[in-house]
Amino acid sequence: MPHTFNQLNALWSRGQEFLGTPYAILGGAMSWVSERNLVSAISNAGGFGVLACGAMTPALLDEEVRATKALTTKPFGVNLITLHPDLDALIDVCIRHGVSHVVLAGGVPAAPSIAKLKDAGIKVICFTPTLALGKRFIKAGVDALVIEGSEAGGHIGPVSTSVLAQEILPNLQDVPIFVAGGIGRGECMLSYLEMGASGCQLGTRFVCALESRAHPNFKKAFIRANARDAVSSTQIDPRFPVIPVRALANEGMTTFAATQREMIAKVDSGEMELQEAQLAIEHFWAGALRRAVVEGDVTHGSLMAGQSVGLVTAEESIEEIMTTLIEQARTKLRTRH
Repeated sequence: MPHTFNQLNALWSRGQEFLGTPYAILGGAMSWVSERNLVSAISNAGGFGVLACGAMTPALLDEEVRATKALTTKPFGVNLITLHPDLDALIDVCIRHGVSHVVLAGGVPAAPSIAKLKDAGIKVICFTPTLALGKRFIKAGVDALVIEGSEAGGHIGPVSTSVLAQEILPNLQDVPIFVAGGIGRGECMLSYLEMGASGCQLGTRFVCALESRAHPNFKKAFIRANARDAVSSTQIDPRFPVIPVRALANEGMTTFAATQREMIAKVDSGEMELQEAQLAIEHFWAGALRRAVVEGDVTHGSLMAGQSVGLVTAEESIEEIMTTLIEQARTKLRTRH
């Protein structure tokens, strides 16, 4: 028994050291879901919880970080969206609270943002969809990378997790790399660790945790869903680049297509600037996600979910989920000998 623990620890020791946690498992930052209760529960269970700042104001983030610190003494991080108009003030909140790790997501972060965080002793994590951008981030001083495949929930890139892992893991050893997208079992985590990952990030798997404050309707939709129900939104006009979003198919997805057409028409008529229209699309998703997660409107709201949603079959505590993941990885290691 201790032998498999040692093997697992050896595989993700770099991730454990970087995060300061017993398990190199990051909680995916999911708007409205990854708040104080879920984040502290993940950290208390040996993983690394990450608060989703999303569209929060600096005052709201300050309150959320303070509340999370009251629920856990373990390390946790904060996910900041690089396009947020108050990004600098949000970074100040993280510095003031002594947050150990910040994930910069939703675009290519500016060099001054990275420098400001690093000067404060905060470890910076970024998402990279390609090997070339990963190398660029490392040159810019980023401390760790997350590669996230198209199987993930929410905003996604075009390439699957398994292909990204093959492209990036053998060719980037400078910093710890965490793999995300479609991971719902310990054996899958193990396979990426053996390819050279320092750890994994899971989001969808934690949505139906007992500690998750997601609306019961939202959780029920996850438990009922199959992998094929988590579909990607379509881009209607290549002149109007909208990052695809993976969510459970419902009326909200149909409404999104109509909203895209409406924005395209406004840009074409000169009524709206392209950037303003893209921001309106982001606001659409934020509002639709809140309707589903907080208010329980699973018909018109956005049910952002990864394809691993088919592996979510019941409400369980974070402790139970973590124990299952670790046991699955260790059982796989045991059966090889």
